[in-house]
Amino acid sequence: MTVAAGTDLQATVDGAEDGTALCLEPGSYYGPLILTKSVELWGPRDAVIRSSGEGTTIEIETDGAALSGVTVDGSGGRFDTLDAAVHVVADDNRVEGVRVQNAAFGLLIEKANRATILNNVVQGPDEGPLGLRGDGIRLWETRDSEVRGNQVIGCRDMVVWYSSNNRIVANTVVRSRYGTHFMYSHGNQVEGNQYIDNVVGIFIMYSRNLVLRDNLLARSSGPGGMGLGIKESGNLTVSDNAFIANTKGVYMDTAPLEPDDFNTFENNAFFHSEVAVLMHSSARRNAFLGNQFVSNHSQLQVEGGGHALEVDWNGNSFDDYAGYDMDRDGFGDIPYELRRLSSQLESTYPQLQFFRGAITLELLDAISSLFPMVDPQTTLIDSRPRMGAMEPEALDAR
Repeated sequence: MTVAAGTDLQATVDGAEDGTALCLEPGSYYGPLILTKSVELWGPRDAVIRSSGEGTTIEIETDGAALSGVTVDGSGGRFDTLDAAVHVVADDNRVEGVRVQNAAFGLLIEKANRATILNNVVQGPDEGPLGLRGDGIRLWETRDSEVRGNQVIGCRDMVVWYSSNNRIVANTVVRSRYGTHFMYSHGNQVEGNQYIDNVVGIFIMYSRNLVLRDNLLARSSGPGGMGLGIKESGNLTVSDNAFIANTKGVYMDTAPLEPDDFNTFENNAFFHSEVAVLMHSSARRNAFLGNQFVSNHSQLQVEGGGHALEVDWNGNSFDDYAGYDMDRDGFGDIPYELRRLSSQLESTYPQLQFFRGAITLELLDAISSLFPMVDPQTTLIDSRPRMGAMEPEALDAR
């Protein structure tokens, strides 16, 4: 059924039968709109559903509906009522190929099951304080859903809270605060996403059994910048990710928390970061296996001047390894030991980071290696370090 521009969409939807496809012609339509029928509302990008200036623009309250292709322009401006472009509060709904602009919040999926959020573009304000922007995509008490191929630009966060067994795949989040923020969300898969120029790429809090694979987490900058942050979360599998030019590649705080949980970091690349891995009360039940550490200012820091000797370090490649491989099996014949006085001092006295890159700290490292009387603490031992390190341009081939 073709719908002409300017048509009263609410009356059209209310009069349609379940299963009807409503094709919007190019032009303007006006919200708010509540989908109470399981219809598919679709059209080209220049079919624009505009906000009335108050509240949520499109509310999907029925199971099995779809919104695709159109532009949703604007919403109300209230954060306390979560004024959004699109709000989904039912099961088995699909939002695909939609462009969202000028809205307080973008796509809100709440208390829903089996939602499909596919190939949408959520354009935030891309300016002003990050905390005063709305979330681009928010999953709240949402399960068994898929968020795939979306672009979130200049928003606050992509949020996954109290939401389990979802797939977050092949999305791009740029110039935002949290690329994806998990809280009390278990069994989620995060694969093939790109998080670039955010404050934090991914942050995981109070969550278990997550898989993070093949993601790019790059240029998370500023004092709080981190590619991946983990707090009190366990049974995480973090593999084949690229951590590039972050303030901190991975930050860990009391992770894992549960006594039977374990975290595994395998085949990841840590390049050009100020600190590749920073730990806080997280030394036990973690394994770093087969990772690449290249061109980082510090490979590891442990806050408070502690060590990470109880972490399982095995088969990692470090660009500052000075050992040898006489039997040519691809692994060093002597362990890699990290003992760097400047990193130890920065961990104990964070204010010394002001001097990072200056000759002062470099001299301290040189002195500690020349004079045994200044012997820094050993913080990391990899008994079987891999020889050689992948060059950054080789990441494209991974």
